[in-house]
Amino acid sequence: MDARELAPYDVEESARVPLARWLDLLAEWNKRIDLTAARNGAELADLMLADAALLAKRIGPKLRVVDIGTGAGAPGLALALMRPDLDVTLVEPLAKRTAFLRTVVGTVGRPDVKILRERGEAVATRMPGAFDVAISRATLPPPSWIPLALSLAPEAWALVAREDPPEVAGARVDDDVAYTWPATGAQRRAVRYVRA
Repeated sequence: MDARELAPYDVEESARVPLARWLDLLAEWNKRIDLTAARNGAELADLMLADAALLAKRIGPKLRVVDIGTGAGAPGLALALMRPDLDVTLVEPLAKRTAFLRTVVGTVGRPDVKILRERGEAVATRMPGAFDVAISRATLPPPSWIPLALSLAPEAWALVAREDPPEVAGARVDDDVAYTWPATGAQRRAVRYVRA
């Protein structure tokens, strides 16, 4: 992918080359192992970058961020590449995906991005409250995700389609942003929950 194709995501110039290299690696690996269902470059860019581009503008500086169920790196790896000031931990239980993530962080020169091969529930048990922000996209439905996330961090983001954010016991919605993925036009919402 040409780094100039990333302009619709409003990312800093310095992030474009590593992001483009990651997407190229993803397209290459995806031919051999199933890492994403994206059918073309536009879908791939939206799927991997659009949510992170929004979060990059809403997460404070120098925070510890955990992405549970990161898969091929969305949104956590993209966020790490867009915001090098963040201390990012990617959590993914599948070996083929963690192997891919390790290859990417080595290739783009970001060995500071931590990768844990385990389930989110195990991380929450082992490291409660270890992070400032927890993010996830489609790993669990929000009513299940938010309590897990808030056991990891005081701020949790749910990335969903258009549905209204559910009420979750012990949590309150602190931010709710509707947005559109630039290439495919998919309607999305990013909802930040905090402890009530």
